[in-house]
Amino acid sequence: MQPEKFYYDNKIVRNFGIATIIWGIVGMTVGLFIAIQLYHPAANLDTQYTTFGRIRPLHTNAVIFAFVGNAIFMGVYYSLQRLLKARMFSDVLSNIHFWGWQLIIVSAAITLPLGFTTSHEYAELEWPIDILITVIWVVFGINMFGTIIKRRERHLYVAIWFYIATFVTIAVLHIVNSIELPVSLTKSYMIYAGVQDALVQWWYGHNAVAFFLTTPYLGMMYYFLPKMANRPVYSYKLSILHFWALIFIYIWAGPHHLLYTTLPGWAQSLGVAFSIMLIAPSWGGMINGLLTLRGAWDKVRDDVTLKFMVVGLTAYGMATFEGPMLSLKQVNGFAHFTDWIIAHVHVGAMGWNGFLTFAILYWLIPRIYKTELFSKKLASIHFWIGTLGILFYVIPIYWAGFTQSLMLKEFTPEGLLKYPNFLETTLRILPMYVMRSIGGTLYLGGVILMAYNLFKTMAQGSLVANEAAQAMPLEPLPQHVNEHSWHRALERKPIQFMIIALLVILVGSFVELMPTLTIKSNIPTIASVKPYTPLELQGRDLYIREGCLACHSQTIRPFRSETERYGEYSKAGEFVYDHPFLWGSKRIGPDLAREGGKYPNAWHYNHLMDPRLMSPGSIMPNYDWFITQTLDTSLTAKKINAMRTLGVPYPAGYDKIANRDLDIQAKGIAADLAKNHVKVSSDKEVIAIIAYLQRLGTDIKADKSANNN
Repeated sequence: MQPEKFYYDNKIVRNFGIATIIWGIVGMTVGLFIAIQLYHPAANLDTQYTTFGRIRPLHTNAVIFAFVGNAIFMGVYYSLQRLLKARMFSDVLSNIHFWGWQLIIVSAAITLPLGFTTSHEYAELEWPIDILITVIWVVFGINMFGTIIKRRERHLYVAIWFYIATFVTIAVLHIVNSIELPVSLTKSYMIYAGVQDALVQWWYGHNAVAFFLTTPYLGMMYYFLPKMANRPVYSYKLSILHFWALIFIYIWAGPHHLLYTTLPGWAQSLGVAFSIMLIAPSWGGMINGLLTLRGAWDKVRDDVTLKFMVVGLTAYGMATFEGPMLSLKQVNGFAHFTDWIIAHVHVGAMGWNGFLTFAILYWLIPRIYKTELFSKKLASIHFWIGTLGILFYVIPIYWAGFTQSLMLKEFTPEGLLKYPNFLETTLRILPMYVMRSIGGTLYLGGVILMAYNLFKTMAQGSLVANEAAQAMPLEPLPQHVNEHSWHRALERKPIQFMIIALLVILVGSFVELMPTLTIKSNIPTIASVKPYTPLELQGRDLYIREGCLACHSQTIRPFRSETERYGEYSKAGEFVYDHPFLWGSKRIGPDLAREGGKYPNAWHYNHLMDPRLMSPGSIMPNYDWFITQTLDTSLTAKKINAMRTLGVPYPAGYDKIANRDLDIQAKGIAADLAKNHVKVSSDKEVIAIIAYLQRLGTDIKADKSANNN
C-alpha cells in the first residue's frame, strides 16, 4: 500500500495567529486603561462609553475570547492536523470559523461600551451574539470531528482528548448559561433569578475558566512542549488520570465562588470539597509537563520558548493550588471581594495563558514561514520583562487584597469598626494600583515587542500555506485485535469518547443545578419582598447598563464586620425577582444591598453628578449624563410582560398602565429633589437610578418593621 499525499492548511493557522497577536495587544491595552482609571478617575474621560464599568467587560472578553480564543484555535488547527495526519475537514468551515469568531469579537467591542450587557461574568454579550457564538462553535465542532473521522492515525493523542472535552463542555455551559428572554434586539432578561441565577452563572463562570482557559491549553501543552523539548511526554498513565479526573472534578467546583451567600449550604460544601480535590489532577498535569523536560534543562537555559513554557506551567501550578485554598471557607471569608482574587486570576491569565501562548507563537510562526525567528535576543528580552511585569502586577495586588480585608474586618477595643467608611480602605491601596499599572505596562510592552519580532519573522520568510505531507491510509482494525487497555481501545472511537466525556461533565452539573433550579422550596420566599415598580425596574436596567456591579456587590455575608457596616445579612428570598442577580464579585466600592433610605435623594443626585462632592477622594467616575439623558420608556410594557413570563407577579394587564405609575413615582422624586434646590425633569435617567438605589434592601426593613409591630 502506498502512502497518501495531502497538504496541511497553514493559512488558517497563520490567520488565527495574527488575530491572537492583534487582539492580545488590544485587550491588554484596555486592561491597562482600566487599571489607570482605578487611581486616576479623569481617565474615565467623562463620557459614558469609556467608564470603568462599561470597559471592564470589554477587557475580560477581549483577553479571554479574542486573545486566548484565537490562540486556542491557532494551536488546535496546527496540532490537530499533524496528530491526525489529515488536512482540516473543510477549508470553507475553517474560514467561516475564523471570520465568524472575529465578527463576534468586533460585535463585543461595539456593544459592551454601548451598555448592551446581560451582566453575567464572562458572558455579558446579548442574545443575538450568543446565537452567533453557538453557530460558530458548532462550525468548529463539525470541522474538528470531521477531521478526526477522516484521520490517518488510529489512536487519538492526549491533546485531542482535551480538545474534545473543551468542545462539548463549552457547548453545554454556553447554552445553559445563555437562556434569556429577549425584550428587544439589545435587551434581554435571564430566565433564572436570584440564587438560581447566581448558581448557574458561577457554574458557568468557574468552568469557563476550566474548559476555555485550562483544558485546551493543557492539550496544547501536551503537543507543543514535547515538540519544543524533543522529548516524549513523561507518563501516558498520568495523562489518563490527569484528563478524566480533571474534567470530572472541575465541573463541581463553581459554588466556591458563592461561599457565605444565600446559596444552599449543601451546594457550598460540594463546591469546597471538589475544589480541594482539584489539586491532585491539576498538579498531575503540571508535573507531567515539567517532568517531560527531565534531562533537557540545559536546553531550557538556551531556548526561550521552553523558558516561557516552564514559567507558564509553574504559574498554572501556583494558580491551581491557590484556587482550592481560596475555596476553604476561612480563607474565602478573608479574600473574597478583595484584590486578592484579582491577583489570583492574573497569575493564571498572564502566566499560564499568556506565557504558553507566547511560547507557541515563537515556535510555530517560524515553522509555517520556513525561516528562523527574526531575533532570539528580542524574544529573551520579552521573556524577562514579561516575567517582571507579572511580578510587578500581582505582588502589589496581593498586598492590596490583604490590606483591604484586614482594614475592613478590624474593630477597636471598644467593639466599633475601626474603618467604618469603605473609602478609607480604597484610598490606602491606591499606591498598589499604581504599581499594578506599571507591571501591566511592562507586560504589554513585552507583547508589543513580540509582535514586532514575529511580524519581522513573517516578512523575512514565506508562508507555506499548503504544507505537503504524506501518511499511510487508515485501515480497518481486524476484529481479533485486542488493545492492551480499555483506554487504548477508547482512543480509537472518537464519538464514544465524546459521549463519555459529556456524561462525565453532566454528572456534577445535574447534581448541583437541578435541586436548586427545580425545587421551589429550596428558595424560601419573604412576604414583604415585592416586584420592582416600573421606574425601579428601569433604574435597575440603567445600573446594569453602566456595569455598576463591577465595583459594588449586593450581598451581605453573615460576618459581624459586614453586618455592622452594611446592615442585616442577605436572605435568599430577597432576590426572587432579580433577573439577573447582581451580587458582584469585587468590592471597589461599598456593598449596596441595604442602600435604600440610607441617604436622601439629593445626596444620590450629587453623588452621581460628581462623586467627589459627597465622598472626597472617591475614584468613582462621574455619571452626569444621567441628568441630561431622557429615560427611554418605550420598552416598559415589554419589560413588564417579560417579567410576568418569568414568574414575577405583576397583575394581568399591568403593562398597559406601567408607564402611568412610572410617571407618578418619577414626579414624586423630582418634587423631593426640588425641595432640596435640585431642579431636574422627572423624565431623566437620574430619577430612575435614584428610585432603584432607594429601593435596595427596603423590603427586608419593611419585613423587620412588620415583625416588630
